[in-house]
Amino acid sequence: GIATVVILLSYGTGLERAVVAAFEAFGTKVIFVSPGRTSQQAGGEKAGKWIRLQLEDMELIQASVPLVKNVSPESRASFRLSYGTRSQEFEVFGVYPVYGRMRKMDVSEGRWLGAGDLLERARVVVIGSEVTRRLFSERAAVGEAIRIGGMSFEVAGVLRKKVSVGDSPDNRRVFIPFSTMGLLRNTRYLSSIIVEAESAAVHTKVVNEIRARLGERLGFRPSDKRALGVWDVQEELDEVRIITGALKVLLAVIGALTLAIGGVGVMNIMLVSVTERTREIGTQKALGARQRHILTQFLAEALLITFAGGLLGMCLAYGVAWALGPLPLWSAFYGEEAREADIILRISWQTLALAAGILSAVGLAAGLWPAVRASRLDPVEALRYE
Repeated sequence: GIATVVILLSYGTGLERAVVAAFEAFGTKVIFVSPGRTSQQAGGEKAGKWIRLQLEDMELIQASVPLVKNVSPESRASFRLSYGTRSQEFEVFGVYPVYGRMRKMDVSEGRWLGAGDLLERARVVVIGSEVTRRLFSERAAVGEAIRIGGMSFEVAGVLRKKVSVGDSPDNRRVFIPFSTMGLLRNTRYLSSIIVEAESAAVHTKVVNEIRARLGERLGFRPSDKRALGVWDVQEELDEVRIITGALKVLLAVIGALTLAIGGVGVMNIMLVSVTERTREIGTQKALGARQRHILTQFLAEALLITFAGGLLGMCLAYGVAWALGPLPLWSAFYGEEAREADIILRISWQTLALAAGILSAVGLAAGLWPAVRASRLDPVEALRYE
């Protein structure tokens, strides 16, 4: 029973860790703002107006929303990348250098985009780990020249492999300076604006301020959710934690019920023990033992049995967790690059503490009635028992 409790609780914790890790890859304080279409009438214009974002809108957010720490434009499009005889289509993103820090873009080789690259319209590129594998295989990519849309770019860096889920994970993306993106496509209108809040605690206020400021400038109501597509990573994380928390409670209840069944077995064992030792109890009482002495004796025996089984159960849980290893979650959908976000059964001290608490409650409940029954035996009748 205790093995079931520990394994279920560690599974719930592992699932929460895996889901949260996938979302944290986007940056915990990041808000994605993308253009949309109005669904409410505003300023004398009918609903259905297309909203387009420009650099001026990004600068307005940075200047007028005080809780914003960093911003970056994002202009993206699919291009065919070529290296030697290899050629494949990937999504290319034109961004500011600060984008890397906002989105936790760590490089394993080379460097990230710099301020000089942006000013000089440098033809440099940072590529994801999956892009590197497909174009270069085992060869070093940094310093090599690849072609994007017919133009030559130097590989400045390779992104560290990260847990990233979605239609186009970061491992399969390519990043170039925003100014250089203008050589490949028209960047007048942005694909999205990436905003980093000062802290995760103020994300809701930042979202409301962005809607209010851009609503004034672009002519839509701040309450019109369709005018701007806003994806708040922190809000998603909060919802995920609520769902996984509820799941952990459910798993704990299931484990506790399983453990309670084991507690019924302990109670039956103790009741049989009371019956078999009736004459012994009578002798103890005849020699001066009081009710509390008999009660303590049998209750301690029940707890000893329960905790001995609990200790073996915890050892069994550790063995099962070690034998199972990582359980597929994101890797089942996105392949080996997402294996870091699979479910790992790690048994924490919090899990053991909770399991021990449940075990103590079951042990007390299982031993209390047999102990009370033993303590209430009449010594004369007990000595007569055959």
